[in-house]
Amino acid sequence: MNTEEQPITQLTPEQCWEKLRAQEFGRLAYHLGDEVHITPINYAVDGQTLLFRTAEGSKLLGIVMNSDIAFEIDEFSDDAASSVIIRGTARKLEEDEEHRSEGVPLRPWVPTLKYNVVEITPKEITGREFFLARPWLHMLPQHP
Repeated sequence: MNTEEQPITQLTPEQCWEKLRAQEFGRLAYHLGDEVHITPINYAVDGQTLLFRTAEGSKLLGIVMNSDIAFEIDEFSDDAASSVIIRGTARKLEEDEEHRSEGVPLRPWVPTLKYNVVEITPKEITGREFFLARPWLHMLPQHP
């Protein structure tokens, strides 16, 4: 449990996977040429990997050209926050592997056609929880 005396707690890999399973939205960082891009994606956990769908475009091109990625989820409340970061690789699944996306709750959030399924394989997974003192919140006037 995080407190003012112990404001940061390292999460175990198992706790990180629990948080990843409980969420479905994060941010993917990838290379496109000599630039680093970051984009929101919705995803689903499949075993010890993540899956997401994407249309043709810069994200898919970047992953095909350079598979190194970083992925992050976070959450926060009035008094706590957490973050899970994956460093790993991404690859477009071959047509005979795409069926894996049918066994997980991976559905588009927006009504666009996204035929490509991408798998993120972690090389490293880390997470932390933070106690948030946020003293300025206690200085705000109370409303009836």
